[in-house]
Amino acid sequence: MLKTTLRSGVAVLAVLAAAPMALSQDLSLGLRAGPDSIDPHWSTLGSQAEALRHVFDTLVDVDETLQLMPGLAVSWTAIDDTTWEFKMREGVRFHDGTDFDAEDVKFSIERIPVVTGPMPMTLYTKYVDSVEVVDPTTLRIKTKGMAPSLPNDFTRLFVVPSETGMDARNEEFNSGAKAIGTGPYTFISWVPKGDLVLKRFDGYWGGAPAWENVTRKEIPDDAARVAALKSGQVDMINYVPATDYLSMKNDSSLDTFVSDSVYILNIAPSVKDVEPQPIKVNGVEVDGNPLQDLRVRKALDLAINRDVLVNVVLEGLGTPANQLMPAGFFGFSADLPAAPYDIEQAKALLTEAGYPDGFEIDFTCTNNRVPGDAVVCEALAQMWSRLGLKVNAQALNGTVYFPAAAREEFTMTMSAWGTLTGEAAYTYGALVHTKDPEKGFGNFNRSGYSNAEFDRVFGEGSQTLDPEARRKLYEQASVIAMEDRALIPTVVLQSVWASKAGMLNLTPRIDQETRAYAITPK
Repeated sequence: MLKTTLRSGVAVLAVLAAAPMALSQDLSLGLRAGPDSIDPHWSTLGSQAEALRHVFDTLVDVDETLQLMPGLAVSWTAIDDTTWEFKMREGVRFHDGTDFDAEDVKFSIERIPVVTGPMPMTLYTKYVDSVEVVDPTTLRIKTKGMAPSLPNDFTRLFVVPSETGMDARNEEFNSGAKAIGTGPYTFISWVPKGDLVLKRFDGYWGGAPAWENVTRKEIPDDAARVAALKSGQVDMINYVPATDYLSMKNDSSLDTFVSDSVYILNIAPSVKDVEPQPIKVNGVEVDGNPLQDLRVRKALDLAINRDVLVNVVLEGLGTPANQLMPAGFFGFSADLPAAPYDIEQAKALLTEAGYPDGFEIDFTCTNNRVPGDAVVCEALAQMWSRLGLKVNAQALNGTVYFPAAAREEFTMTMSAWGTLTGEAAYTYGALVHTKDPEKGFGNFNRSGYSNAEFDRVFGEGSQTLDPEARRKLYEQASVIAMEDRALIPTVVLQSVWASKAGMLNLTPRIDQETRAYAITPK
């Protein structure tokens, strides 16, 4: 029997309890992206989770380094190979005054597959076979085979009241009618692509936070966000652009906060038999798909100068990436070498593959997902032009990009992905594994990539309870995927926040989240 022992979370909650309640201050945040819905089961986007965790709690939480800690569950135990038992926190109330119990968690798990949002949350419940309420404080979950990473997945399991109803509509959450959680703030109002207004919940189980009123302003334009801080329209901003970082760091009227992040900008080349957007040579569509040839994918990889991306394009706010997770994460392989830059070898591989003069290809990226995504997109297009490629690069707003990407409309893409659970099952199971809706794998595999050996090794890892044995299998799977260029990682991003000098205390998080209740006045 595997027993998970956790610290009580007292140290974290003490930050909230220590906040000077008498101040009753307002906090205004200028954020690059906000929620797409107030329904916490609508989308997997990090900006969605960041915003809605102010209103709704997750079953399991993570600290600023993504280490598991109690949330609405105070402990969890694997009682046999296919059964997890979670113990609920007692004395918790929803914003409407009703008591929280295990029935609410059961309802939330079972609701997730029913919600038809743009990015399904089933990524986090794929191992769940059945849910049993033992008593108001005890929940048992039967899993589809062994599921050692289930507590990690439940760091994104937002809990809503069982009274919400399975037929609750997106519009009911957005209006506030169903926006009832157990979180530190109550929902007041939301304007899509505008302001999310929140009010302190004095009955919060973790201790009422410092700020009585919080306004999260969505300001996607980098220059406008910086201007809003400098003019006093907001108290803090996230995603300080690399081009402004050094000047803001040296500005005595501002404080800056820097952190490594979990987010990596990954290139996804479609390897389907028919590309969504045609690849052309001399204006004529080619037969077959050049991206199916490993030599072509290696050439694309070798033509990327990651040092230039980090030091020039991102002004030093990043590190070169050679796999889909940052160093030190569970499943990161030390056996993979640093990704080399070799334009001559890249040209030779492209010639060997039958494209000595390159080809024309569409390349689509996000422009507001994370800092630097649009400028990295442009820089990659320029680097690939040295191979003789004509790259039609376009950077799209996430509201356009993500639905189209989900419909698999692009031939080659780049967007950020963060291993938010801290272990490989989350990332490799979603991005690389052959698409398998029945098992819940490949949810975000939009390239058509499939490798039976990867699936076998990864599958064995996902069913292995022993941590060290599982780690080795995930590392092996990582090597297979990267040698095959299933995706091509470029850079691990760093994040920068800024505030007026001497005003706020912030401990930066590697998941880049800006949690108002973890910010305190100086």
